[in-house]
Amino acid sequence: MMPYHTLAKVMTPVSQDALKVGCCGFPTRQLDYYRIFPTVELQSTFYNLPQSSTALRWRSEAPAGFEFCLKAWQAITHPATSPTWRRVSMLNRPANKSKCGHLRPTRENFDAWDKTLEVCKILKASVCLIQCPPSLRFSRRNTKNVRQFLGHIDRGSTTLAWEPRGDWKEHPQEIRKLCHELDLIHAVDILRSEPARETQTRYFRLHGLGPGEYNYRYRYSRQDLRNLQKATAKAFNAGAKRVLVLFNNLSMLENARAFNTIIHEVGGRESLAE
Repeated sequence: MMPYHTLAKVMTPVSQDALKVGCCGFPTRQLDYYRIFPTVELQSTFYNLPQSSTALRWRSEAPAGFEFCLKAWQAITHPATSPTWRRVSMLNRPANKSKCGHLRPTRENFDAWDKTLEVCKILKASVCLIQCPPSLRFSRRNTKNVRQFLGHIDRGSTTLAWEPRGDWKEHPQEIRKLCHELDLIHAVDILRSEPARETQTRYFRLHGLGPGEYNYRYRYSRQDLRNLQKATAKAFNAGAKRVLVLFNNLSMLENARAFNTIIHEVGGRESLAE
């Protein structure tokens, strides 16, 4: 492994399209957000998919070149027993919700994906995040379902990023195998773990440090952001062509702006390798 202090010797300047920083959801007014950040991961799509007219408005209001990513509708990933289903509107609620979730290859899940994909197409979303709950535990059956579902859906021009949770972290080889076979980005909190598969696009979601898988109340220090800076440099040095860094904590607006400042102090990969 090449030490961080040597990275600057081999790196060339990075374009604005190669490294993008944003938030998971809008922590401020959307029109204000568009003036600050070049990308967002929509969270509202997880709870309820927007009407086509709403998605069209979002796309038209965003500046040219703004990159939408979105979190897939929970009907695909979370069973109806999940507490997050309390926020599913009657307009969005599937007729047979008992067959939804956990990436099972059911007609209900495939229908839910088709609706999610339509929103991706309207927004011209580059990445759709498939975030699985801890209840989708690692098992032969669940692995088969992941393969049969994600391996058979139409993705359009949208790339899939998969964030398995719970005991999947104990099985990195299986994650790597599925990501390679199904052409998935392994979405990770890079300050906690490395992606199981190295891909040209890296998708980093920052959930806060501390015990457990996430700590949304955590406020990143400047040293944390420097460590994130180094991890991003490492990804580029390992062959990544672009990196998306998305903060998902209560202080995301403050932390994302601070990280933007750090990576642009000198500019490009050379500043990342300081």
